[in-house]
Amino acid sequence: MRRTTALLACLLLSGCSTTSTLENPGVREPLVTTYSIVARDPANGQLGVAVQSHWFSVGSIVTWAEAEVGAVATQSLVNPNYGPLGLDMMRAGVSAPDSLKGLLVSDEGRELRQVAMIDAQGRVMAFTGADCIPMAGQIVDAEHQFSVQANLMEKDTVWDAMADAYRTTEGDMAARMVAALEAAENEGGDIRGRQSAAMLIVKGESSGSPWNDRVFDLRVEDHPRPVQELKRLVQVQRAYNHLDAGDRAIGQGDFELAAREFKTAEQYAPQIIEIPFWYAVSLVGAGQVDEAMPIFRRVFHAEPIWVEIVPRLAGSGLLPDDPQLIQRIQDEAR
Repeated sequence: MRRTTALLACLLLSGCSTTSTLENPGVREPLVTTYSIVARDPANGQLGVAVQSHWFSVGSIVTWAEAEVGAVATQSLVNPNYGPLGLDMMRAGVSAPDSLKGLLVSDEGRELRQVAMIDAQGRVMAFTGADCIPMAGQIVDAEHQFSVQANLMEKDTVWDAMADAYRTTEGDMAARMVAALEAAENEGGDIRGRQSAAMLIVKGESSGSPWNDRVFDLRVEDHPRPVQELKRLVQVQRAYNHLDAGDRAIGQGDFELAAREFKTAEQYAPQIIEIPFWYAVSLVGAGQVDEAMPIFRRVFHAEPIWVEIVPRLAGSGLLPDDPQLIQRIQDEAR
């Protein structure tokens, strides 16, 4: 099995050339020293990665995940190829541990890497190369289906704190991942400070369209407190996830469920007036005009600009092309 995995790695990487299959000739690899977590939620099969670093746009390099396949975090002296190639191998049926082992065999720079992979069955492995900048380490928890890893930390207690926080925090995967990142910060985090953070969580079941399977796909590219900003964005994303669920409920004629979803969306992001506006529009489209009017009134009194948007929606087919109805809606601004 080990030779088969290494051969598959070779075939995926570069056709088994005589040079290191993970090398990028002439390309300087970024030194993304950071801390991260990869995990699978046994309750729903979701897979995810979360990360923070003193490096610009860390999410564009470190985080990789695909529904029903796996998740990868690749860091330290980063070779981003571990991300897509690790997913390729797991998609082909190779376990996360064997995928990582196969790619490491093909990488002459392996001792500078820090990589973690988890697959859709919860099999997990991490690797911290001997030449990663201290403080560097990892914790792989097969029972709870996650791995935390960090390098160039202020203290060697960072990864222990992350693991404890993920295990003990209540809530969904996003809440537990945020808690792990916060725990790392509380232990001192990256010795250089902080700059960017990211979270990528995908569904437990694939739709066949990976871009539709992202539950959270958030990046804080450059911020003085990236983990706190990421936490705020998680709440906003939750609001829009419930907004989408409300739209689907209206489409199915379940107005009671739709009302609950839209109210929950508002609770997560009460500052976003657009959320109740589109709820009202959806109600009108479903023939629930009387129910929509008080919502329009509340929106227009908070932000009058939405009054001007109403007739434009009729022209685009998002509201009925009924001048009397449009006028009735606009009159709610009085």
